[in-house]
Amino acid sequence: MVKQPLKSNTLAVIQMTGFSLLGIALFFVPITIGGKRTIAFDHMAGYLVNEQRTLAVILLFLLMIYGVAKPFVSGTWRSNATNVVLSAFKVLGLVLAVMYVTGTAPDMLMTKDMLPFLFEKLALPVGMIIPIGALMLSFLIAFGLLEMMGVIMQPVMRPIWRTPGSSAIDAVASFVGSYSVGLLITDRVYLKGAYSAKEAAIIATGFSTVSTAFVVIVAKTLELMPFWNVYFWSCLVITFLVTAITARLPPIRNMDDQKTITDEIDFNQSRLSQAWQIGVQTAKSAPPLYRVLGQNLWDGIQMSAAVVPAIIAIGLFGLLLEKYTPVFDILGLALVPFTWLGGLSDPMGAAKGLSSGLAEMFLPALLLAQSDVLTRYVTAVVSVSSVVFFSGMVPCVLATKIPLSVAQMVLIWFIRVALSILFACAFGHLAIHLGWIY
Repeated sequence: MVKQPLKSNTLAVIQMTGFSLLGIALFFVPITIGGKRTIAFDHMAGYLVNEQRTLAVILLFLLMIYGVAKPFVSGTWRSNATNVVLSAFKVLGLVLAVMYVTGTAPDMLMTKDMLPFLFEKLALPVGMIIPIGALMLSFLIAFGLLEMMGVIMQPVMRPIWRTPGSSAIDAVASFVGSYSVGLLITDRVYLKGAYSAKEAAIIATGFSTVSTAFVVIVAKTLELMPFWNVYFWSCLVITFLVTAITARLPPIRNMDDQKTITDEIDFNQSRLSQAWQIGVQTAKSAPPLYRVLGQNLWDGIQMSAAVVPAIIAIGLFGLLLEKYTPVFDILGLALVPFTWLGGLSDPMGAAKGLSSGLAEMFLPALLLAQSDVLTRYVTAVVSVSSVVFFSGMVPCVLATKIPLSVAQMVLIWFIRVALSILFACAFGHLAIHLGWIY
């Protein structure tokens, strides 16, 4: 392979500033189109899903067929027990998707909270968002912005969350876009050797939470929109406070922290000047735009193909467990001490409702929508702060190379939920006392 010649300083500066500003605009600046206010790539995905539904469904099935076939063609399906199970779930997911669109699924699976929810609200949007988001990510991660932000944010990220400064990009990308896009960034940086396994795990299970748009849906369902600012900002603080604590607890604490690219920098000038120079040097050595776009789009297609069929099958499994078995009731018993310590009016009912979030993060909001205002507030915070859920985030992580097992993710989920309950209850009582929530 021919080594890419370095660009001039002037061209590198133009590319770094121009492409970085474009990436920031695409990801972080909401715009209003057709009465809907969200970020640009979400508008693109929304257009495909809502206005070009037939095309979106065809693309989704092409992705799923590729995602199902790939492990069997390559032989990776039998490389370990996790791949065997995940490959079986992918096959099942494709079958379920076919049954849904053809209307041949059993009636019990066609209720609005089963296959229709999984296909229309999760699989179809996620299937479109990941490739489009991956394409847009080119401007954020390939031309120096990531490296520049890594230097600037290091004094904040490293002592608090024990992650490199560049992980701030992952956190923001998840909140304004999608956890799947945040995980895509994390996986790319981890494979490059700039994140250790421990750092990738902290970011994946601590920063890759649901988007702000979905936080709004949770707040609407739980009738918290009159207190939006109180809820949103306290939720943000609690989510990342819990991440700082879980980074110091097993199983994450014991993970491998070695990596090939260090983020330690010897400063011979100001931090801002050093950050600028590192960004320019990265832009100088960056491949041509068309190659960056092509590689990122292909990575997005690969991830989307692996995730979507698994989301349908694993999500349905979790929803069926919640609806027809006492599994989450039993799991909820472990949360009762925390809901009781938090002073919730119905500790048992709240614990059972919150435990269902392991299956799908939106379930607690549906189950506890009629509760008192403190329970609703705690539910809204925990739904976001828990991060780990089987209908979406878990399959996304399993589709990456981040070395997290299902058992580790379930343990992290429990720790995050327990801590989130305590912090949300404490702040909820204070906010009600001060009249911020009523």
